[in-house]
Amino acid sequence: MAQCVCDVCQVPVAEGKSVQQTVDMLHKKLEQLGAVKQGNFWVDCETYHATGNATGQPSKLLYVMHNSETPLSSMALFEGGPGLTADANFDVLMVKLKSHFQNAKGHKVESRGTRYRYCDFLVKIGTIAMSSSARGISVEVEYCACVIPGDCWNLMKEFMQSFLGSSTPELPTVFTSKAEGLYAPVDCMDTMSQYLELFGKVRKQQVMQGTGVR
Repeated sequence: MAQCVCDVCQVPVAEGKSVQQTVDMLHKKLEQLGAVKQGNFWVDCETYHATGNATGQPSKLLYVMHNSETPLSSMALFEGGPGLTADANFDVLMVKLKSHFQNAKGHKVESRGTRYRYCDFLVKIGTIAMSSSARGISVEVEYCACVIPGDCWNLMKEFMQSFLGSSTPELPTVFTSKAEGLYAPVDCMDTMSQYLELFGKVRKQQVMQGTGVR
């Protein structure tokens, strides 16, 4: 994945519309701007919980993620950090570690959709699915001409407002949590951290709906 500044956000379903109808509306807005389709993308996340915790403390969850932009890599992120990037064989390792980490069945979340290119921007609009059911919409915007969030965020925000309107997000916490004055290239792990945060929100929404809480 090329070095660039990336923002991942959730876009609400338009009132009176379905998830797919809202996605189609976003596609149309991008195409009216002059954006060109460049294939498809996907991001997924499997959840694992540690077994045999002898301390009596709640065990941290382990999230194993994949991104079509880096098909030969797996990203593993512990709840609250840290994270690591490994090759695709990491999934095989997790099977061998099943006595230590159990896959939380039914917790897989993924986002799949279309990639668009508009000048120096790469836009990915995805349908977030859990248990094969559409649960929301993700929008990933990459600005490929800069690696310093503080230098290009206003430009990115202006571009996102052109097709997201009032749903345009604020500066991602993955950037605001960095030490003031510290400018580091945004890597794949920063992007996946944003997807993980988004997927976590979708899981919580699913749990609340399942318990009848609104």
